[in-house]
Amino acid sequence: MDAAIASFEKAITLKPSLAEAHCNLGNALIERAQYDAALASIDKSIALNPDFAVAHYNRGNALIELKQVGAAIESFDRAITLMPNFASAWGHKALALLLSGDYEKGLELYEWRWQQEDVKKHQRDFPQPLWLGKESIAGKTILLHSEQGLGDIIQFSRYVKRVAELGARVILEAPDSLVDLLRKLEGASEVVVYDTSLPDFDCHCPLLSLPLAFKTTVSTIPSSSQYLYSDEAKLAQWSDRLGAKTKPRIGIVWRSSTAHKKDIRSITLSELAKHLPQGFDYISLQKELPDTEEFTVRTYPNIRYFGPKIKDFSDTAALCTLMDIVISIDTSVVHVAGALGKPVWVLLPYAADWRWFSDREDSPWYPSAKLYRQDGTREWASVLEKVKADLIAFSNTI
Repeated sequence: MDAAIASFEKAITLKPSLAEAHCNLGNALIERAQYDAALASIDKSIALNPDFAVAHYNRGNALIELKQVGAAIESFDRAITLMPNFASAWGHKALALLLSGDYEKGLELYEWRWQQEDVKKHQRDFPQPLWLGKESIAGKTILLHSEQGLGDIIQFSRYVKRVAELGARVILEAPDSLVDLLRKLEGASEVVVYDTSLPDFDCHCPLLSLPLAFKTTVSTIPSSSQYLYSDEAKLAQWSDRLGAKTKPRIGIVWRSSTAHKKDIRSITLSELAKHLPQGFDYISLQKELPDTEEFTVRTYPNIRYFGPKIKDFSDTAALCTLMDIVISIDTSVVHVAGALGKPVWVLLPYAADWRWFSDREDSPWYPSAKLYRQDGTREWASVLEKVKADLIAFSNTI
């Protein structure tokens, strides 16, 4: 990325009027999390070429990172006006609307995701019709299928019960790591493993289209205190492995999947550890860590790490159930804990994902969640100090 930025800067030196170079420099600066500088560079691009749709789109992305959601939507609109079939601009406008709480418009536009290259690869080509809530499905069999991340599957599987209540027989498809956990989901007649042969069905719906099918608004999100349940055998197994409880148990997650290209969500283990107060039994809920960090976590005597013994999400769910509190960055464990109704403290970057809104400390998706957000410094220290203070306050109540 440093070499890319240097090349764009050289291009601008050679030809200051090259709008594409200013735009591409802005994009690179977004990847470097230098959002103010990115916005300035993109604005130069637009000044040089006001009809440059991609620049307006990139401007919207920079503004989202600066939490200027209204201005971002205006930039996406300008990009769409200039290029009406600009799928990414439509898709990112949808996410901005959802972030602002406008689910009515946002969910409808979110269907544009299927025209975006990074999402299109997940689209399924079934001969059976797509169901988006308009037709009756009473007496029919519907396939609800996964499309994106593991956390998304857990979050939107809450709609399975609602679909079954319409009189349909529900087949839920999910990755193998989630199947055992989702088998206990109310309303699911059958849970099948992704990428295996499917039973017969009459229609289908991607899980992330279910909020649209049910015309969900912020006030109508299906948000029961618990909709997933741990396996009793796994609970017994992990209870034995953890041993007798002598202190409050706190589950912790500090690293997201290494598959994320730009990881602004993770916290270094060393920074997290120095903010963990004494008097608690800290249990790592991380299934996988890089080799170097797996070695490092084992050097912290106050953190117990079970990584290789966590086989799938039924193990994660059992561990979460045995915790007093789960503290996690924005990753799939948050959704497991929230779906189980466990107290979960979510550590969020300054510009968080749409499902957490912009400034709330609670979540209409998970009543048991408490949200901790970075301030404009985008540093974790102040967030972790609040967590530390709240942990100490919690210990004083028990």
